[in-house]
Amino acid sequence: MEENLKSNLVGQREIRLEKLEQLKKLGVNPYPAKSHKEYRNIDILNDFEKFEGKVVCLAGRIVAWREHGKLTFADIRDQSGDIQVMIRKDVPQKDLGNGYLGWEELSLLDLSDFVEVEGEIAKTKTGQISILAQKVRLLTKTLRPIPRKLKNKEQMFRRRYLDLVINPDRVKMFERKAMFWQVQRDFLKSKGFMEVEVPVLEMVTGGADAAPFITHHNALNQDFYLRISTELYQKRLIGAGYEKIYTFGPNFRNEGMDDEHLQEFYDIEWYWAYANFKDNMALVRELFLEIANKVYGKTKFSTRGYTFDLADEWKELDYTTIIKEHFGVDIFEDSDEKILKVIQENKIEMGGDVNRNRMIDTLWKAIRAKIAGPAFLVNQPKFISPLAKSSSEDEAITERFQVIIAGSELGNGYSEINDPQDQLDRFLEQQNLRESGDDEAHMLDIDFVEMLEYGMPPTSGYGQSERIFWFLEDVTAREGTFFPQLRNEIEKSTKEIYSGKVSFVENKKK
Repeated sequence: MEENLKSNLVGQREIRLEKLEQLKKLGVNPYPAKSHKEYRNIDILNDFEKFEGKVVCLAGRIVAWREHGKLTFADIRDQSGDIQVMIRKDVPQKDLGNGYLGWEELSLLDLSDFVEVEGEIAKTKTGQISILAQKVRLLTKTLRPIPRKLKNKEQMFRRRYLDLVINPDRVKMFERKAMFWQVQRDFLKSKGFMEVEVPVLEMVTGGADAAPFITHHNALNQDFYLRISTELYQKRLIGAGYEKIYTFGPNFRNEGMDDEHLQEFYDIEWYWAYANFKDNMALVRELFLEIANKVYGKTKFSTRGYTFDLADEWKELDYTTIIKEHFGVDIFEDSDEKILKVIQENKIEMGGDVNRNRMIDTLWKAIRAKIAGPAFLVNQPKFISPLAKSSSEDEAITERFQVIIAGSELGNGYSEINDPQDQLDRFLEQQNLRESGDDEAHMLDIDFVEMLEYGMPPTSGYGQSERIFWFLEDVTAREGTFFPQLRNEIEKSTKEIYSGKVSFVENKKK
């Protein structure tokens, strides 16, 4: 593996292209369709006694290469980790027609190439577990070298495939994310829930306060919305007779980006017939402990400047009471002018339209920012919760709860409305807000009201997104997502390499 004389990426790529042509002239297929890989690297490292002295076949990316005269050491990496390869000059079996390289052809390999190594498992004189190469086969000739590091987080998001090669810890984080979702699915299955699929394209979207994305269905010649929630279709299935169901998948909300929000995100949402919000609160707390113990092996976390223990008692915070205690505002009796004055006097920033709902919610969020949790927010007013059933004890409040952890809302659930007339009245109130300019208010879904007229049993629903994972890992939304949305941009070297062959179109910032 010779030292590259050309230092820039384009120059190094030219050298690799030359090696690629040499390999082809030798009859070596630099991109075979299949590997004979038998084990993960970690299998060998964790169970050396079982494999010692045996001939096995391993494969991975070359991440290190050290030449010592008639002896070469390399490290190859697969998803499970790195293992050392030792190659003696007189050992590799040369069979170029079948892709096996001799000692002389090893100089045509480069860092980041994928190779397959067949050989005996042993320990070197220094005690390092290694595979003593008898055959070395090229699996993929790479044309660009892997950089030692990426310049900034923007590059990390744009070239996540490089970030994951450079930072194995990030690979482990996303493996935990996969486990984070699997634990939830296993938990719900153990409780008798069935996974169902519901539309991503909706004629009327609802189930959350959010602005939707709009797309066009050519065959039907009609605009559709990308769903902001799976709620209303799942409740249609409850009306159809299913009793415990959930969905897992992406939702889309066409609103601002920050460290806690993305326009496309995954969530899990379930609906439980013949249960109420109190039943769901107990189930949610149990699920959080299941995630903490099975994914992380602990219940105490520190994130975003907060420390909390999920095994602690989850306090219930009364919405009306806590706002009155902190700001002296009675959300039912005080005027809009008074509430706005309190917001201004406390120098609280408020985004969006200035209406009563938004002002009250702004006061609550200022309080929430100081709560470490874990806690449940309960007893929210009906005018803020258009899809939650009213309390049997007080018609003005709802049987709704939200999970409060680290100053944020990480889950939302309630006893569902199954009175069609009540639901229609709530929708009409939201429709008035939309017509007044609030594009995040709920749309009127008359088809859903029709379903309720056929009957839906008492039901409780709940949803939580991958934001919980971001918080438990203490990473931002984009850091905790494989490929977050970004403005389209073509890398400079790519433009140089393919200039004249490809036309590049980029979205320039307005």
